[in-house]
Amino acid sequence: MKLLDFVVREAIVVDLQATGKEEAIREMVGSLHRAGRLADNDVESVIRAILGREELGSTGIGQGVAVPHTRHPTLQRLIGTVALSRRGVDFAALDGEPVDIFFLLVSPQNQPGDHLRALENISRHLKDERFVNFLRQSQSRESVVDVLEEADHGSA
Repeated sequence: MKLLDFVVREAIVVDLQATGKEEAIREMVGSLHRAGRLADNDVESVIRAILGREELGSTGIGQGVAVPHTRHPTLQRLIGTVALSRRGVDFAALDGEPVDIFFLLVSPQNQPGDHLRALENISRHLKDERFVNFLRQSQSRESVVDVLEEADHGSA
């Protein structure tokens, strides 16, 4: 599974305005909604599901990275987005540091395998210092897509 199999290009946010966890999740889920991937009446329940997952333990995995995710009954396929914050977000990350790179993932409830494969793929790439540095330097959706495409080709 490649990153661009589930990352919705039109939902990528390169200048996340949020400063707190809930605000960041709302902004990212809103970008999926504006890209036409979430129905109006699903937005709040997806946000609540992600916040509920966060209550189990922060998905801020450290070194400025978070991977908020959930499964949702109304989705037909796995979707996600990437968001970059210039200021950093207080996301209760495991290392206490602000988060500036987000991969948000929402998948159908009946496809746990795809959900886990996507999380594994994301975490593998996030261990690559070059990948993370290039993402941090991205100033546009196009440059984020370029970084994701290069990562996908490298893992083919």
